[in-house]
This record gives sequence, structure tokens and C-alpha cells, in this order.
Amino acid sequence: MFVPMWALVLVGLVLGWALLALNGRNLLPVPDGGSRLFAASSVEAQRAIVELLALHGLPQRFRGDTEGVKRAILWDGATIITAPSEAVRARLHGTAGGLGLVVKEPAAAAEAAATFLRARGFSATVVRDAEPEIPICHVVTDALLGVNLSFRKHALRFPLPQRVRR
Repeated sequence: MFVPMWALVLVGLVLGWALLALNGRNLLPVPDGGSRLFAASSVEAQRAIVELLALHGLPQRFRGDTEGVKRAILWDGATIITAPSEAVRARLHGTAGGLGLVVKEPAAAAEAAATFLRARGFSATVVRDAEPEIPICHVVTDALLGVNLSFRKHALRFPLPQRVRR
């Protein structure tokens, strides 16, 4: 039976990607399941936590830094951020970490989430300009302690992060 070489290569690529994806190493930005943001107390603390997680099988994949926040993005989408700058923390009412959700329209989704939470008796404030360099809208609410909700576009529509070399 004759099997074309291109078919073997294609099958090999698909199987390789499937194995990596099953082991938490999806090479593609699809699907984008959002992010879980955990704040470290300093740059040194961030480095230590990222190194510790790598020792336990969860290495860093990208860096996504802005003026106010330094991000270490892991292979599973979790993100360890440095303590945001005072300006960013002031805009976010003191919250540091968060739960990131992927939406088509971040501003509209943040407003809808704030309305939803207010209707259930919680406070909710929409913050659109916490980090002017990136298009994220946050909802600061007393329904969460010390963290906020953030709404962002899909990773494919986001500024490119810097790849991390090991």
C-alpha cells in the first residue's frame, strides 16, 4: 500500500501536537481559556515562584510586560505577575490578581458583569484604563477578596508576548 510522504508528515504533526496538548503543552493559542492571575510580592518573589512551578512541571512560556505589571505566563495560561505598580493598584482599588475571561467586547462584557453583580447586592466598578498599553477591562467587586475580574480579547487579538527561552 502506497502512502504519500505528505500524509505521513501531516499525521505525525497532528499526533505530536495532540500528545503535547494532552500534557498541557498546547503549542497553539487556541483554545484560549482565559487566565488566572496570581500576584507575587516582588520581582524576586515572581522569579522564585516561577522557578518552583517549573520544578513541578509547569514552566514559563511567555513574558507579557507593561509599564505597570510584569507577567510570567505559564504553559497552562496561569500568570504570575509582579505586584502591580502603585498607579495600577490605585486604579484597581488595591486588587492585585484576578480571573481573566476571554470575550469579544471587553468593555461591554465588563459592564454586563458589573450590572449582574450589582443586581445581586455586590459593589462592582468597571476600570478600563488600569494598563493603558493593553486592552483589558477590569471589574473590581466585593464579591471577590483581593482580586478582580478582567475581560480581554482572544490571545490572537492581543499584543504579542515575548517568548521565553530555556
